[in-house]
Amino acid sequence: MSTRLRGRPELYTSYGQEMSLLNTRAKALGVLAILAVAVYLPMGMEDDLLRVLNTGLVFAIGAIGLNLLTGYAGQVSLGHAFFIGVGAYTAAALSGDPDGRYIGFGITNPLIWVPAAGLVAAACGLLIAPLATRLRGLYLAIVTLGLVFIGQYFFIEWRSLSGGAQVGREAATPILFGADLTRAGAFSEEQKLFWFFLVLLVIFAVLARNIARSKIGRAFAAIRDRDIAAGVMGVELSRYKLIAFGLSSFYAGVAGSLMFVASGTLGPEQFGLLLSVQFIAMVLIGGVATISGAIMGAMLIAMLPRIASELPHYLPFLSRSPIDSPNIFEFELIAYGALIVAFLLFEPRGLFGIWLRIRTYWKSFPFSY
Repeated sequence: MSTRLRGRPELYTSYGQEMSLLNTRAKALGVLAILAVAVYLPMGMEDDLLRVLNTGLVFAIGAIGLNLLTGYAGQVSLGHAFFIGVGAYTAAALSGDPDGRYIGFGITNPLIWVPAAGLVAAACGLLIAPLATRLRGLYLAIVTLGLVFIGQYFFIEWRSLSGGAQVGREAATPILFGADLTRAGAFSEEQKLFWFFLVLLVIFAVLARNIARSKIGRAFAAIRDRDIAAGVMGVELSRYKLIAFGLSSFYAGVAGSLMFVASGTLGPEQFGLLLSVQFIAMVLIGGVATISGAIMGAMLIAMLPRIASELPHYLPFLSRSPIDSPNIFEFELIAYGALIVAFLLFEPRGLFGIWLRIRTYWKSFPFSY
């Protein structure tokens, strides 16, 4: 017997069902259907579109990590790009040629360098967290913003690791069970990477969802809603803020290790403020404190450059050249800010909120008013 009242979404009489991973049959069937479509999707799609989706899948892992920190724990961070850079260079160093110009250990198995990149980024997050946990709000945002500029300086100057500005180095090479995922075979490079990224996204999304519904997740929510009251009730603020920074940094490191696998190269200039703004946009546009919202926001931001590239066909005054103005690159920058403002004003719950409205409407149809 179902303990959810029919036609009333998110209204339960059983705490156990409310906290379960897939608490309704419709939700379970919906998730299975989405995964089935996603697995089959690469078979009928062109590689250039798959490349956009691959970027979205990797972005989603990083966005989930930022959502754990900012959405669930309420700790505003503008330093996500720094931890992504740490993960990217850790993976590149582990996978790199030991006899090459840059630091390399020749470990090409992603089952080693992906978690290693996350752990190194998490270690950096835990080192910084004791300072950050003493602050909140705007002050915390400014401190984490400083990480981006400090990180870029070290990435540029540490040439044996990064290759220096405007030069860069090769990204990590994923060779899984003897198969190079960046080389075409029975399946194209983009198809193999899509399935690889999809599996990782599912794993990390389920892990984050379990964290959110655990004791740690409830502590995060208490700190976010009223940290003073949470402390009075016995929640160890410093401990759980430390955990939030560590988890967020781990996810960022994993995303960074994968972000440049398809392109094959990375450079210090790619881990600037714009990347942090993009991840903030993913969280705000997708939906704060929702795992599915973070995934939807990441997919939208990943598709934005592709959408912008098509605009000159419909808006002739836009130029494709970065020298001429106005151009599609300027439009892309404006779009990030415009989308954030629009969603904050008209739909603060983001794309997840829009989906919730649609779902609620059809669940209560024809009495939707």
